Amino acid sequence: MSNEIQNLAPKEIWINFANLNAVPRPSKKEERVIQFMKDFGASLGLTTEEDEVGNVLIRKPATSGMENRKTVVLQSHLDMVHQKNNGTVFDFDTQGIKMYVDDDWVRADGTTLGADNGLGVATIMALLESTEIPHPALEALFTIDEETGMTGAMELQSDWLTGDILLNLDTEEDDEIGIGCAGGIDVTGLRNYMEVPTPDHVVAFTITVNGLKGGHSGMDIHKGLGNANKIMNRLLFDGFENFGLRISNIRGGSLRNAIPRESVATLVIDKVHEPVFLHEIGLLAQVIKKELAIIDPEMEVIVRPTKIPDRVMELGIQEGILKALYALHNGVYAMSAAIPDLVETSNNIAKVAVDNGKVTIECLTRSSIDSAKVDLVNSLRATFELIGMEVTTGGVYPGWAPNSDSPILKVLEEQYLKLNGNKAHVAACHAGLECGIIAEHYPAMDMISFGPTIKGAHSPDECVSISSVQKYWKFVKAILANIPLKS
Repeated sequence: MSNEIQNLAPKEIWINFANLNAVPRPSKKEERVIQFMKDFGASLGLTTEEDEVGNVLIRKPATSGMENRKTVVLQSHLDMVHQKNNGTVFDFDTQGIKMYVDDDWVRADGTTLGADNGLGVATIMALLESTEIPHPALEALFTIDEETGMTGAMELQSDWLTGDILLNLDTEEDDEIGIGCAGGIDVTGLRNYMEVPTPDHVVAFTITVNGLKGGHSGMDIHKGLGNANKIMNRLLFDGFENFGLRISNIRGGSLRNAIPRESVATLVIDKVHEPVFLHEIGLLAQVIKKELAIIDPEMEVIVRPTKIPDRVMELGIQEGILKALYALHNGVYAMSAAIPDLVETSNNIAKVAVDNGKVTIECLTRSSIDSAKVDLVNSLRATFELIGMEVTTGGVYPGWAPNSDSPILKVLEEQYLKLNGNKAHVAACHAGLECGIIAEHYPAMDMISFGPTIKGAHSPDECVSISSVQKYWKFVKAILANIPLKS
C-alpha cells in the first residue's frame, strides 16, 4: 500500500480504498473482490451474506441511542471499468491499481483509478468498522457487474433488504445530490462478409487514432469529446472515396460505457496513389485535430507502413459499413425539456471490430424517457438493417424517476446547507445508476445518490479530489446522524 495514499485524510476511507484497489475487480470477474468483502465483514463479526449472483450484504446494528431511527441501506458496486493508455503495460486480471498523489488529486499510473465506485465501497467499509460514528441500523449492499450489465441490481432478491432509505454513493460531484438517472439499452449490429484476395500493386498502412481523453458515455457525452470510431471512419471513408482504399481490419474502442479513445485499422491502396493519399490523410488529420483542439488537444493520427495483408473486405460490404458508420448517430440526441442542461437521450458508438469475415458494432443508447430511447434505437436499427446487418439488443435497464418530495432529500439538503453555507445542486444525471433497478425490487424505499468529486471516470484520466473526499465524509456522517425516526 502506498504510504502517501495511506496517510491521506480521512485515513479510514483511504486505507480501505487502497486495500480494495489491491484486489483485481473487473466486471464479470468479481470472485476475488466478493471474497475480499465477505472476509472483511466476517473479520468485524458482522452478519455477512452473499446471494446467488454474487451481491454481498453486511448488516450492522444501530449504535446506542439510534435504535429508533429508520434502517439505512448503503449501496455501491464492487466492479470497476478497466481502461489503460496505449503504452501502459498492465494486467487488470492480476495486478492491483498503482496510485499516486498529484496536488489535490489521487490518480492511477496509466489506468483507470477505480474511484468509480471504489470510493463508495471504501466509505461503507469505513462506516462498518467504525466504533465511534453514530448511525442507525445499516445494511451495506455491495452489488456486482454494474459497469457492464447491472446484473447485481437486476438479480437482487426482493425480500433481502429491510431498509427504509437507500444511500447510493455513486455520484461524481460533491455539490450534487442525485434524484434521477437515465435508463439504457445495448444495441449491436452484426454482419458476416466475404474476404477477398488483396489486389496486386498495393501498399499497406496502419492508421492509429489515439490520444483522446475518452470518458464516461453518460456523464461526459455532452462535452463533445472525440470518438475514435467516428474519427477513424471519417479517415477511411475519405480514403475510400478518393483513392479506392481497401480495409483489412479495424479494432476500435473497448467498453460500451466508455467513449472510445483509440482505434487501429489496417488498409491497402494502389501504389500509384501513395504520395497523394499520405498527403490527403495528413491534411484531414490536421482538420480534425483543429476541430478538437479545445476539448481533445492530444488527439493524434499516426500512419505507418505495414506488411501487406493476404485478404481484404469484399468491396460492396466495405462501402456499406463505411456509410453506415457515418450515418449512425453518436453523442447527444436530445436535451431534456423538463430539466435544464440535462441530456435526455444519447448514443455512444463504443466498439467497432472488423476482422476475419465478421463486423461487430456495439452501441450504448441512454435516455431518461423510455419512448425516446426506443425512437433512437429504431433509428440505429434502421441504419444497420439498410446494409443487411443483424441487430440485437440487450442489457436493458430502467431510468430512475426524480422525486422532489423525497423525505431523505430534505435531510441531505438541510445537512449540506448547514455544513457548507450554500445549497447543494439537486439534479438528475444521464448516467445509469442502480437506483432505478433497485426501486423495481423495493418500490417503497426512499432513495438518494451522492459522492465525492471524481473526474474522467471510465478513462485513464480518472482522478478523485482529496479535499472533496474530506468534505464528503463529513456529509456522510452528518446524514447518518440525522436519519428520521421510524414511523
